[in-house]
Amino acid sequence: MVNPQLEPLCPSRCAIPMKTAPRTSGYTLAPTKLERVFNDSKEGCHTRSSSPLSKRWKEYHGSNDWEGLLDPLDDGLRNEIVRYGRFIEAAYQCFDSDLSSPSYATCRYARNSMLERAGVYGSGYRVTKNLHATSSIPMPGWTGHIGMRSSWIGYVAVCEDENEISRLGRRDIVISLRGTATCTEWLENLRATLTSCPFGNANDVKGQTDNSMVETGVLSLYTSSTSESASLQQSLRQEILRLVQKYNNEPLSVTITGHSLGASLAILAAYDLKTAIKHDLHLSVISFGGPRVGNRSFRQNLERQGTKILRIVNSDDLITKVPGFFVEDHNDVAQEKKGHWLQKHVRDNQWVYANIGHELRLSSRASLKLNSMNVATCHDLKTYLHLVNGFVSSTCPASARMMLEKATTVASTQ
Repeated sequence: MVNPQLEPLCPSRCAIPMKTAPRTSGYTLAPTKLERVFNDSKEGCHTRSSSPLSKRWKEYHGSNDWEGLLDPLDDGLRNEIVRYGRFIEAAYQCFDSDLSSPSYATCRYARNSMLERAGVYGSGYRVTKNLHATSSIPMPGWTGHIGMRSSWIGYVAVCEDENEISRLGRRDIVISLRGTATCTEWLENLRATLTSCPFGNANDVKGQTDNSMVETGVLSLYTSSTSESASLQQSLRQEILRLVQKYNNEPLSVTITGHSLGASLAILAAYDLKTAIKHDLHLSVISFGGPRVGNRSFRQNLERQGTKILRIVNSDDLITKVPGFFVEDHNDVAQEKKGHWLQKHVRDNQWVYANIGHELRLSSRASLKLNSMNVATCHDLKTYLHLVNGFVSSTCPASARMMLEKATTVASTQ
């Protein structure tokens, strides 16, 4: 699988410098012929954020449901999205995916050096917990370590640098989860029917006719355990409760971020943690390329909890359109056709999913760097970060903005 050669992200937009990110000089914007070409969309291209992050972090984490921040995309929010995307990149870098390795499906690095060795420098965060996901699918012994049920899937980290805490406006706890990588995880992805959600009943919406349901495979990976490995649910509950109690006397946020399967697990974890931990948590989810994970009742319960979810979607990414043959939208249009035989068949067979959270919708077709598109390219995390970095608004395409910045950068160096 060959990833596209993407333009490096501008370091001024991300508080987490990566090893591969080159340092560039600042831009000096000067009127050019190319600028005049885009004058018609110039108003929609102004997205600079004038307030510091410390004053606006609650907005960026959904306190107002991201109203007025997504289209056009606020630069402060862009920085936050890319910053959390880097934490997911670190999860991928730490995972040992070499099938011939005796440490396959484990974390390659020790906790105290994990972020730095994964290429994330100066983040101000320290990893406090390794996380494992376990499948409930029994595998035959001849599969060996390839069929192992438990695998390292991410980590919990807490911001401990005082300067970074001051810049963020609070102490932040991040939960970072990678996407599908092992055989058993792929098998769980195929278990796409809905099943009753076993936790969070106290938050069920009163009067709702349907039970809160989630994808079977995702729930299995979240709640299953072995004698050697605690479930992802148990690990997260214990660690987040410990950290919340430790830092309960100061401004605190919990941010769950994930890509693909990790995005689905992030939403399920958010629902579970808000239910299990009896604190006034400011908890939000920033997900990339996530498939659907639950039904309409599950979505309603998340909204009633006050859990804030920002779902970053590439319109050309097929993974974001599955699973489910029929999807109820936020306007509940599906309710208008209850008598339709196809809908009844799909509902009876537990395939009715709902889209969850607020969307930042992007498109690979808007980027000049993504000339050759396929399913893998459109779903790749690097593609998502590239698109977030380039997106301005629906009226100012990313390709126009990148051409403009490239031209003005060249002009400033001459």
